[in-house]
Amino acid sequence: MNKLADSQTDVASAAFATRFGEAPQYVVRAPGRVNLIGEHTDYNQGFVFPCAIDREMVIVASPRADHRVLAHSMEYDQEDEFDLAEISKIPPPDKQWSNYLRSVVSTLRKRGHVLSGFNAVLAGNVPQGAGLSSSAAYEVAVATLCNGIDQLGINGKDIALISQQAENEFIGVQCGIMDQFISALGEADSALMIDCRSLDYRAVPLRLEQLACSIVITNSGVRRGLVDSEYNLRRNQCSEGVAALSTLTGRALVSLRDIELDEFDAHATALDATVAKRCRHVVTENKRVTDAVACLEASNLDDFGLLMNASHASLRDDFAVSCPEIDTLVELSQNYEGVLGARITGGGFGGCTVAVMYDAVVEGFMATVIPEYERTCGKQASVYICRAMAGAALQKQ
Repeated sequence: MNKLADSQTDVASAAFATRFGEAPQYVVRAPGRVNLIGEHTDYNQGFVFPCAIDREMVIVASPRADHRVLAHSMEYDQEDEFDLAEISKIPPPDKQWSNYLRSVVSTLRKRGHVLSGFNAVLAGNVPQGAGLSSSAAYEVAVATLCNGIDQLGINGKDIALISQQAENEFIGVQCGIMDQFISALGEADSALMIDCRSLDYRAVPLRLEQLACSIVITNSGVRRGLVDSEYNLRRNQCSEGVAALSTLTGRALVSLRDIELDEFDAHATALDATVAKRCRHVVTENKRVTDAVACLEASNLDDFGLLMNASHASLRDDFAVSCPEIDTLVELSQNYEGVLGARITGGGFGGCTVAVMYDAVVEGFMATVIPEYERTCGKQASVYICRAMAGAALQKQ
């Protein structure tokens, strides 16, 4: 049971009753995520290894008799109202939170689904701008709500794809499928090994409790924004690498998934230097993911931690999506006894680190590493000790 989400649900339901004069008929939860390893590989049709976490978006709602949507955001203490026939209209700048709601509804209608209007109250405890996929949780929650209200019969994979399409086309962030996929399909006490080309996946039990270990996420206090960052540039650089490597190898590569490290190394010097570094990260990161899954399946957390450390070095040096504050936090974490591995997680340019550490050192880590980071970098950090949770779910009241 997620007590944090239960509390959110109670508060949101009370707000709904006050605003609309009745109890909500539906409750939807969709979790954020942390990616244990496999960063910037999803849109390169590679492998990722995320788990859903016990930080969630909660929507309580009831259908309306007309075709209007009236939504209240508890976080922003604002409302937005629109007609389903006019969802292309962008809300005022102070209501940008509503774009994620509008994006999913618009995408569902574009795909031919007939939707009802609804009243809704939205609440969330996934930190925004921290790299824990608050936007994906929001999108998946809206898609799950519409799927339930209108009995659309959409499966979990398509919920994820619809949510990704909404972010790509309406929000303008060319994200891969990972964030929405894990929010929709995550499994409790497990991470998902996802093949982002075929969308095949399997749950890998983490067994962290039996191994006396925890997943510890630290928010660096450096806020990130994908639309305003260089995320789309990195994606374009990967595409440039695929085109160049196709010419160099004489093979029509579809993505960086199609080349092994030895073959890449044979041609890397012929690439633009920056493009070569971006590609090297993706090629080596795919290998790290498969190796990391094998380590976990063998309960070999020591080598799993080393792979996390190597992933951070690659993201810092080759993909260049870290920042000085994150690097400091990761280095302090890696050097703390009992921390098996630590790395940046999420799209980069700030946000969070993820570490796997023994339960016995968590208190000392928080009492030692966090104050030292704050003194060194002048940022206020937040720590989340997380469990792997199930994906999105809808409950009819």
